[in-house]
Amino acid sequence: MFIGREKELAALNKLYASDKFEFAVIYGRRRVGKTALINQFIKDKKAVYFTGVESNALQNLENLSKSILEYSAGIRAETAFLSFQAALEYVFQLSERERLILVLDEYPYAARSFASLASTLQLLIDRYKERSRLMLILCGSSMSYMEDQVLAYKAPLYGRRTAQMKLKPFEFETVCRYLRYFPAEDKMLLYGAVGGTPQYLLQVDDRLSVKENIENLFLDPSSALYEEPQNLLKQEVREPAIYNAVVTAIAGGASRMAEISTKVGEDTSVCAVYLKNLISLGLVRRETPYGEKKSRKSIYVIEDNMFRFWYRFVPENSSMIARGAAELVYRRIEPYFSDYVGKIFEDICKQYLWKQMLEGKCLVEFRDLGRWWGTDPAVKSQAEIDIMGDQDGDTALFGECKWTKEKVDTGVLETLAQRSRIFHYRNVTLYLFARKGFTEGCRKRAQDLGNVELVTYEEMLKEFEEH
Repeated sequence: MFIGREKELAALNKLYASDKFEFAVIYGRRRVGKTALINQFIKDKKAVYFTGVESNALQNLENLSKSILEYSAGIRAETAFLSFQAALEYVFQLSERERLILVLDEYPYAARSFASLASTLQLLIDRYKERSRLMLILCGSSMSYMEDQVLAYKAPLYGRRTAQMKLKPFEFETVCRYLRYFPAEDKMLLYGAVGGTPQYLLQVDDRLSVKENIENLFLDPSSALYEEPQNLLKQEVREPAIYNAVVTAIAGGASRMAEISTKVGEDTSVCAVYLKNLISLGLVRRETPYGEKKSRKSIYVIEDNMFRFWYRFVPENSSMIARGAAELVYRRIEPYFSDYVGKIFEDICKQYLWKQMLEGKCLVEFRDLGRWWGTDPAVKSQAEIDIMGDQDGDTALFGECKWTKEKVDTGVLETLAQRSRIFHYRNVTLYLFARKGFTEGCRKRAQDLGNVELVTYEEMLKEFEEH
């Protein structure tokens, strides 16, 4: 089942249609769907597909040779080219006569086994690019390697690519297509637990309830996701134990650099390096109050929903999970689930606003969206605004998101209106997002104010599922 990636497929097909030499770099962390995207793209095209392995140069050269000979001769030959240069040059020569795609998947494995691979590709690209009709695709899961050794200024291949794609997990709109058979609120709960990584979504069984899926995926020691976060860290970083400690600290409520440093037992300068790498992997994000580029109030939060859920609920219950007490563990998790999903709901509300704005339906053409926190001078106390975005110095929107079982009442709207006045925009639109809707009093007050948009989760879901 292939779902999503329409923009990426369109971009690849546009490159292919040029009928001249093209060089695309596709990267992203494991399980995000890079290979599935490439296979979907080449399924009706002439292509040589090679996957690098964690082995020596000889093994990788033999595998590359087999892929090339299987394409050109239609047989799986037990022979090999004498060198990587000879093998790749053969493909470049083939591409002089016909449009051909060469995919080097898991490129970092092959490049580590043969240190001159990048320089060899550089040589051949420079030699053949003017007359070649080759579309070269380098794909890799090692984010740091792809960014440092392929895309960076000092890398041999720098300046030769014609496109690059960093694949990220899907947003809620696409996830709904994977979860189309689930009731509305179950889609939210599963997105909160599994996130938008395609390989994780494929583990969800639409014949089972949310409870049964979570028990199967997270609370069973033999399940696909039980050890996934730690395994992914082991594959991506050199010191997974310290990275694990950093993510554990954030999941446990340490959000500021000093708090994380204290919990991990490392200097802030050391933690800053680990946090930077976790951010590049898409596992953690750094937040500052909206409008403040550099702020001592910056906090760190877990970005990926599956990681967020796993670190929030699995480690503290690991002994019970190991003893097969999945149902008991779920009963312990369930009371905290609604509060946990509240932050996920905020993210989905932002995704909804971006969708509205890009489709020309939002009342404010904002430049960015974020959260704000700081001091409200009117009441001389700390305040927080879930969503804020400004169009210019005169126009802005402010939003509040409530994932509660009760309808949102007038008090929530009045508080948001008051906090919007901390700032001095002349044109303000207030957005209230609610799980269950709004009281009549709230709707009446919104009508009286005239600058309020009330949006229910069901209305948001309808917008996402229309496309």
